[in-house]
Amino acid sequence: MTERLWAGWRMAYLRGASESAGGAGDCLFCSLAGQDPSSRTLVLERYRHAFLVLNAFPYTTGHLMVAPYRHAEDLLSESMEARAEILAALERARVALAREYGPDGFNLGANLGRAAGAGVIGHLHWHLVPRWLGDTNFMPAVAGVRVIPEALPDTYARLLAALANTVPEGVTVEGRGGDA
Repeated sequence: MTERLWAGWRMAYLRGASESAGGAGDCLFCSLAGQDPSSRTLVLERYRHAFLVLNAFPYTTGHLMVAPYRHAEDLLSESMEARAEILAALERARVALAREYGPDGFNLGANLGRAAGAGVIGHLHWHLVPRWLGDTNFMPAVAGVRVIPEALPDTYARLLAALANTVPEGVTVEGRGGDA
């Protein structure tokens, strides 16, 4: 008997995959920058220069991203104030993830250019991915599938609550998410 693993989010990802030129007009992050924080947009918080968003196609539960509002592919094109805020937002998110999920470590990085794995070309953004000892398994290698053990709305609610209990050092929270 063949078993089935439901990964309902994959079809939206597959339909949205394209060879985009990476202009601001078709940029995911430029679109999200204009959206209110909500469980519908997955934007958790907005700051002066950047925002925190849950990845809709996560590598693992709690996969977050921080993106500046400006459509630029280069960190040095941001002001010192914006760079400091982005780092503070990443640390704020890390503390909230650590408190809520207790991972054993984190991957933190940015993919610069298509060859480096960037899915959104031209708009610099950072990924913060919680990791647990033993969280690797055969599914990605054998089936091309990642197993995500929690639904996005549940992750969003948990992270929003964890962020509410995290001191916003280095960032001014200008907008917080809630129910859609």
